[in-house]
Amino acid sequence: MTERVKTFYDDLASNYHLIFEDWEASIKRQAACLGSVLERELSSTKLRILDCACGIGTQTLGLASCGYRVTACDLSSAAVKRMCAEASQRRLDVQGFVADLLDLALIPEGDFDAVICMDNALPHLDAQDQVAQATAQIRRKLRPGGLFVASIRDYDALVRERPVVQGPTFYTDDGRRRIVHQVWDWIDDRRYTFHLYITRQTLGGWESQHYVSTYRALLRSEMTSVLEHAGFVGARWLLPAESGFYQPIVLAKTPVGAP
Repeated sequence: MTERVKTFYDDLASNYHLIFEDWEASIKRQAACLGSVLERELSSTKLRILDCACGIGTQTLGLASCGYRVTACDLSSAAVKRMCAEASQRRLDVQGFVADLLDLALIPEGDFDAVICMDNALPHLDAQDQVAQATAQIRRKLRPGGLFVASIRDYDALVRERPVVQGPTFYTDDGRRRIVHQVWDWIDDRRYTFHLYITRQTLGGWESQHYVSTYRALLRSEMTSVLEHAGFVGARWLLPAESGFYQPIVLAKTPVGAP
């Protein structure tokens, strides 16, 4: 990924939890949702999972607290550092690594039962060949019959709508307001510059943080095609109404008996 994406997550690591109304509640809710998907697809509760875009641990922490054996990585060293600190605070045994989606060779383990890549991480990749490269890296980390799970914004709708603002969303922390909103500056029909603003009420007034990154809209048909080309089988999508997750989820498996 680009240095700009890395900088975005390095800068955001200490405040990432503030984009949620209640981060702890989101950790539990997402773990319940993902756990249900994993157990249904793999018919087991004793799973080894690689979270290859872990951030500060929203999915990693929840899944580890449910008893899954989780290894986690992210391109942001600041995010991985915070994830490890959060895991230690919760007395969870999670290994954390700094690694880019485009090169997962730094992760010493393999043959994972599942690899997850949540929270719209793949659309940070600027070209379809990079998505293909990341997908190939992910497949190498899975056992035969292993499951890949990713969540991606509903870009099939968003490229038609071309929104320029998301939010604002208003929260309250101990009686003080917190406002979160996004501005999208479309560069072309697929790419946009992403501005995230977190504004908080303080004793003396207001303070605001501004974080900038880039995304490339990744359509469901394109992602399905990449997965099939990489040798995954049975690719299918679960929309939020079916999965309970806040973004569309794609599922695909490596063939049983595959090298």
